[in-house]
Amino acid sequence: MPETLDPIQEEVQDHAGDSRFNGFIALFVAVVATFMALCNVKDGNVVQAMQQSQAKAVDQWAYYQSKSTKQHIAENAVEMLRVQLDMNPELRPEARAKVEARIAAQGAAAKKYEQEKEQIRAEAERAAKDYDAMNVHDDQFDLAEACLSVAVALAGVTALTRKRWLFAVAGVFAGIGFVFGLAGFLHWNLHSDLMAKLLG
Repeated sequence: MPETLDPIQEEVQDHAGDSRFNGFIALFVAVVATFMALCNVKDGNVVQAMQQSQAKAVDQWAYYQSKSTKQHIAENAVEMLRVQLDMNPELRPEARAKVEARIAAQGAAAKKYEQEKEQIRAEAERAAKDYDAMNVHDDQFDLAEACLSVAVALAGVTALTRKRWLFAVAGVFAGIGFVFGLAGFLHWNLHSDLMAKLLG
């Protein structure tokens, strides 16, 4: 009788090994999927912040352009008023004083616009720099999500085929995904231009 139970016990032990392996795969998928979801949420926040920085940069450059236009108008007014003074040497002193006061006011306005432009330019460039810095983290999260998705897919195929080498490949992709995800969360300066170009 015990001899007849041997094949059954072997089968049960084989399935127990498979069951443990499947349990490990399920745990692997749960951990990877959870981290991928966190990366996705953080990436969404990064994208929103990028959009705000980009909008701020665009607004600041438009504001800069409007100040440039006002500066040019003031400078042109100064030139036109000077030409009027030169063309009218017999202008009464009161009228000349008014024109000269207007020239001084327009000249002061042009200088004020020039100073304001520099502040606006600095803000626009800062917003563009912020956008570029966040874009690196956005790429990191994108790369993390891509690698983690491949890892989950390979883990699913591993559960079906029982090919352990395939699970090792899934582990490599998961490891790369975790590294890029952590780089995004911890603001590491880690970036793969090649992978970003492939995914871009």
